[in-house]
Amino acid sequence: MSWRTIVISNRCKLDLKMGYMVVRGEETKRVFLDEIAVLIIENNAVALTACLLEKLCEKKIKVIFCDGKRNPCSELVPLHGSHDTSRKIREQIKWHDQIKAQIWTEIVAEKIRNQARFLQELNYETESALLNKYVSELQINDISNREGHAAKVYFNAIFGLDFTRSRDCAINSALNYGYSILLSAFNREITAAGYLTQLGICHDNTYNFFNLSCDLMEPFRITVDRHVLSANYEKFESDEKHDILGLFSQRVEIEKTSQTLLNAIRIYTKSVFDAIDDKDISKIKFARL
Repeated sequence: MSWRTIVISNRCKLDLKMGYMVVRGEETKRVFLDEIAVLIIENNAVALTACLLEKLCEKKIKVIFCDGKRNPCSELVPLHGSHDTSRKIREQIKWHDQIKAQIWTEIVAEKIRNQARFLQELNYETESALLNKYVSELQINDISNREGHAAKVYFNAIFGLDFTRSRDCAINSALNYGYSILLSAFNREITAAGYLTQLGICHDNTYNFFNLSCDLMEPFRITVDRHVLSANYEKFESDEKHDILGLFSQRVEIEKTSQTLLNAIRIYTKSVFDAIDDKDISKIKFARL
């Protein structure tokens, strides 16, 4: 099972040999492809062979390309992720609005519960209680926007009353970077399962290529928030970006087992599709983060 996040920071050539990715730079190194879950190309002077790209797609390895500032700017999305992709896409197009609304309500409830638990860990008892109250008030499809109200209380508590998500600062840079890498992990699982990332459950932005990924990732955002708060970054540059990638190997609990975050995302994503197919929201397997 793949588990490694590989970051290519220096100028080099990447090619394929005998099931290994060969990194030819100042030194030549090899990485077994079956171990790689995510490959991040930070340096825009890196060259990749077409045969390696083909094998990366075949192995369902998520490849993320960065811009000149080493921020994620694009990713490799295979055209076919499963042998029955055509059937699954036809089913996805016909997903009923009622089950989508039920799934979204459960996702929002879990997201707010995770935020409330984190606030309780930080001894913000009043704010935690308020978020739990929002969960109890949640209506189908979150028509009263409890998610938005919870976000305001939550971010003001952990980052201060003067904090806004639009401010240009190290905290927001770290959050944005962490969320973008998290989003890519969901893109990988969705396409590997044979579904389209464009067709969301709640998110429906014409210009968003990853509507479904944005839906499913919501309960997992807390992992990035917790890390960024703990790290207390004064700047967010190359070393800090590498530090935040350690999130993927952290252990979380799901289905009474200890899994890496990447494996938990895989289990959770599949369970959402099972819940939609069987019209049974009890099949969703949330992780304890």
